[in-house]
Amino acid sequence: MTHLLFKRLQRRDPAITDAERQALVAAVSHEIEVEADQDIVRQNQLAEDAHLLLSGWACRYTTLAGGRRRIQSLHMGGDFIDLQTFMLKRLDHSAVALTACRLAVIPHARLREISETLPHLTRLLWLTTVVDAAIQRQWLLGAGQRSALERLAHLLCEVFTRLEVGGLNDGQSFLLPLTQAELGDTLGISLVHANRVVGELRARGLVRWRGEQLTILDWPGLRDLAEFDPAYLELERRER
Repeated sequence: MTHLLFKRLQRRDPAITDAERQALVAAVSHEIEVEADQDIVRQNQLAEDAHLLLSGWACRYTTLAGGRRRIQSLHMGGDFIDLQTFMLKRLDHSAVALTACRLAVIPHARLREISETLPHLTRLLWLTTVVDAAIQRQWLLGAGQRSALERLAHLLCEVFTRLEVGGLNDGQSFLLPLTQAELGDTLGISLVHANRVVGELRARGLVRWRGEQLTILDWPGLRDLAEFDPAYLELERRER
């Protein structure tokens, strides 16, 4: 059930062991299924478990008065949704399923046992939260310094790279199950503006986007437009 997570961890650290994998599998108390648009974690709710996304897509978000929403991160199979709750207990944001999702539930008590007995695995789990923070810094940089078109190009490069690590892409194609409204909430722009920048990427011949199916037609062009450097995703393979 944790094979996607371990694919990602092994990409970053070849020293991960079968014993560590077995320990994380044993830490899972049960699995749950969540329908699209259903909250997985609610802002300020006391948490006693962490959730590992096994399949589907989810996001973290914050809603302002009047219903305005900003999506703060996207998550796919192999990602923890709320590992930070192990230390924080309450989050300052919520997490929602964008599609039907299957999740592994890991009680904090079992994460505590791992932290006390398996330091290397603990460092790797810590690394996942560090990468989450690095992604948020990139999104913050984009919000302040990149145009909407550049932000979209950067988002697509990032999502494609993360999917490729888990083997969730099909060549240069992948599924991106975001509505135009959700894309706008992710980029911090209106629905009309989101439609416009998607159209511009198509017009430049960089992508083909039909429904949820997206194909990158010109990776060098998309990467250059975004000024995308994947170093912040920590994909270098080395012992941690």
